[in-house]
Amino acid sequence: MKKLLILVAALAFATTATAQTLATESGADEVIRYWDNSSAPHSNYDSKAEKIVSSSGKYKVSHTTETVFYIFKPQRATGHSLVIFPGGGYKTVNLNFGWAKWLAAQGITTMVVKYRLPNGHAEVPLEDAAAAIEYMRDNANRLGIDPQKVGVSGSSAGGHLAAWSSVVLKGNQKPNFAVLHYPVISGHIWTNKPQWSTFEELLGKWRTPEQIDNHSVELLVDGNTPPTLILHCHDDLLAPTINSTLYYKALKHHGVKASYHIYPSGGHSWKDYKKQWTEATKEWVLSF
Repeated sequence: MKKLLILVAALAFATTATAQTLATESGADEVIRYWDNSSAPHSNYDSKAEKIVSSSGKYKVSHTTETVFYIFKPQRATGHSLVIFPGGGYKTVNLNFGWAKWLAAQGITTMVVKYRLPNGHAEVPLEDAAAAIEYMRDNANRLGIDPQKVGVSGSSAGGHLAAWSSVVLKGNQKPNFAVLHYPVISGHIWTNKPQWSTFEELLGKWRTPEQIDNHSVELLVDGNTPPTLILHCHDDLLAPTINSTLYYKALKHHGVKASYHIYPSGGHSWKDYKKQWTEATKEWVLSF
C-alpha cells in the first residue's frame, strides 16, 4: 500500500528521534500535522522543546506542543474506525504503532493521536481529541469509513481522555463507542503517586475539589454516553481496577451498554493476556 505523508512538521531534535523519523518509522499511511499551540484554540504554554525518546519501536514524547494524526488504513476496510489516545500520565505521550497496525489488519481504520499534553491546561488534550474524532468523520468518504462507526480508545491516561471524550463531547465530535484499556478514571483515588499525579499533570498542583469532580469521568456519565468496553488487570498497581469499576458502575446505573473484563495478572499492561485483550477489542469494535 502506497504511503502518504501529509504536512509533517520538522520538530527539534530529541535524544534519539525527530518528528520526521517518527513519521517515517511509524509506518502510517498518512501522517497529518493538524495544529499547534499557535493555531489551536488554546495553548498549553509549554515553552520547552519537544523531546522524542525511542526504544524498541516505542516512542515516549514529552513537551508536545503540536497535534499529529497517524492514520493506518486496512486493505479491506469494514467501515469501522478507532481513534487511539496513548497513555503516559499526561506527562508524556507514549506512542506504539504495533497495535494500530494489528487493528488495520483486521479491517479497522485506525488513527493514533499525538496530542498536546495539558501542562495544567486541561482543555488542551480534550480539544485535540475532539479534533481527531471530527477529522475522521469529515474525511469518512476519503478514508472509507462509516461516520456512525467512529470509536475512541486509550490506555492509562489515554483511557481517561477516551472516557472523557465519551462523556462531554457532543455532535460531530462524540464517539459512537469506546474501548478503555486500564484507564485512569477518577481524581478521588489516592492509592499511589501515578494515580493522583495524572490529575496533577492535567489540572495543576493546586487543583480544586470542583475541578477534580469535573474531570473525574465516573461522575459525568449519563444516558448519552456511548457503549464502552473496559479491560483491566487485577494486579495493576499504577491505575488500580477501582477506576474501571467506578466507571462500569456509572455506565450500568445510566443504562449504557458496557462490558468489563478483569484479567488475573498483567499489571499495568496486557502482556499476560494479550490474545484475550486483542480479540475482545476486535469483537467489540466490529459489533457496531
